[in-house]
Amino acid sequence: METLLRYRSLPREAAALRSGADDPVAAAARTCDRIDAVEAQVLAFVPEPERRARLLEAARRAAAGPQDAGGRPPLYGIPVGVKDIVHVDGLPTRAGSALPPEALGGVQATVVDRLLAAGALIAGKTVTAEFAVTAPGPTRNPHNPAHTPGGSSSGSAAAVASGMVPLAIGTQTVGSMIRPAAYCGVVGFKPSYGRIPTAGVIPNAVSFDTLGCYAADVAGVALAASVLCDGWREEGAAQRAPAGGRPVLGIPVGPYLERADDEALRAFAGQREVLQAAGYAVREVPVMDDFERIVEQLFTMNRYEVARAHAEWFARFGDRYRPETVTAVRQGQAIGDADYEAARTRRAAFRDRLAADADAAGIDLWIAPAATGPAPADLTSTGKSIMCLPWSNAGLPSLGLPAGRAANGLPLGLQLIGAAGADEELLRAAPGIESALAEPAGGPDRAPAGRREGDTRAHR
Repeated sequence: METLLRYRSLPREAAALRSGADDPVAAAARTCDRIDAVEAQVLAFVPEPERRARLLEAARRAAAGPQDAGGRPPLYGIPVGVKDIVHVDGLPTRAGSALPPEALGGVQATVVDRLLAAGALIAGKTVTAEFAVTAPGPTRNPHNPAHTPGGSSSGSAAAVASGMVPLAIGTQTVGSMIRPAAYCGVVGFKPSYGRIPTAGVIPNAVSFDTLGCYAADVAGVALAASVLCDGWREEGAAQRAPAGGRPVLGIPVGPYLERADDEALRAFAGQREVLQAAGYAVREVPVMDDFERIVEQLFTMNRYEVARAHAEWFARFGDRYRPETVTAVRQGQAIGDADYEAARTRRAAFRDRLAADADAAGIDLWIAPAATGPAPADLTSTGKSIMCLPWSNAGLPSLGLPAGRAANGLPLGLQLIGAAGADEELLRAAPGIESALAEPAGGPDRAPAGRREGDTRAHR
């Protein structure tokens, strides 16, 4: 049986394509070959019978473009998976649901326009939980197909982990990108809220929905972010670097951190030791002593907005919704305007308080487990999003890094969280942390040292 796990270096592939050492048609053919080889086991993509013909035609058009390497855009010829709540011209949007695609149609998303302008090719739609809520799609975890890949951006994370594409687009409302990154052992980037326009994306909860991306390493997501995010600052990141070049890291001590499983907390303690040994200052900061109230506040806003986003569709097609989504909509319908506005007020206060806590402690980045533990052996659930909840609530940029393995061999992740709007600083600081976590010292629970293109370590 074909090995399911493979990593593709986005920066390396992009450089080869731009220089002419590779060409878009060959890259598209390799992508289709890889999809043909492993998709039946991973189920990361929405089925598309004519995918190869469509993608090869797009690649031929790209190859007929600028022949001068200097005139080729940054993602020239790169095949990209796009989560199936994001509208792409020529491809139906089903949002993981049984609703008719024509009812869900809309104009092509701004993020897709930016991908195409940067030279990318759309490899296809990737599987999502129904309407990016909680009802899982069919995708399997490439590390072990008996385990969930997470959600709701399950297909995008699994497509990158299995080497079907070097780049994929997902969304996060609560934990829909960072958790799948941890479960699938890839790098996931959720920018600051609003940094990538969500026009052309089917909403989950509009006050939280954020577009992001997956790649095999930090350099890959940084390349993608530079062309997808509004107002990207290449020079500004360097100008605002922390003193001494290394960020001060903060651990959010309190009820929030206690929600992680024992295994995740043990791994997190080991990650802290590795980072301190590498020269990072790490400070414990007591925060979120009212964590249960924070969870309640987000739940109130989220479910209220889910119900409003689906008001028309649910009235027409409610019998086609899956039970988990029906429950979410019904819960939102029961929340009144006054409770929603009160929750919005509490959220604003939480954002201000969290920023003040970080400033008072003198930290540049928060660090925390990316998930409560490794991917559960449960394909009826996408896992728990609680470790991402406060950061999504505050609209902060987050980055999920592979960081060792659980006792069962499945990946674990570390989450880095920056200040609002400081996406460039987060991604500039991350490679040093990524490198420290990838060192071979530390025994079998440590992440494998480095990742080479074509790496095929995986369960079979």
